[in-house]
Amino acid sequence: QVQLVESGGGLVQAGGSLTLSCAASGSIFRINIWDWYRQAPGKQRELVAGITRGGITNYGDSVKGRFTISRDNAKNTVYLQMNSLKPEDTGVYYCKANSVSGYNYWGQGTQVTVSS
Repeated sequence: QVQLVESGGGLVQAGGSLTLSCAASGSIFRINIWDWYRQAPGKQRELVAGITRGGITNYGDSVKGRFTISRDNAKNTVYLQMNSLKPEDTGVYYCKANSVSGYNYWGQGTQVTVSS
């Protein structure tokens, strides 16, 4: 089992920045990919960014150049640094851990609201 707890969401003005954190506990050694997803009201959940155990990253087209995903192995924490935020970045942001067995774990989500 893996437990994920997101934090760092909040209300920010357009152009501002936020850093989200995803603290993990449990059988972390089983995890090979960490992702951040988001879900806006009335829309499907979408992949924002991902990072592999080896440190390879990928980003959704809408956030490339503005968001950065990183990982601190010593703290068992994954971060999402979000810069130049836009109102369309508003949504609930979820951390997802993908295990080598194919089972996925999700956090409870943290709300990000960007005002114009």
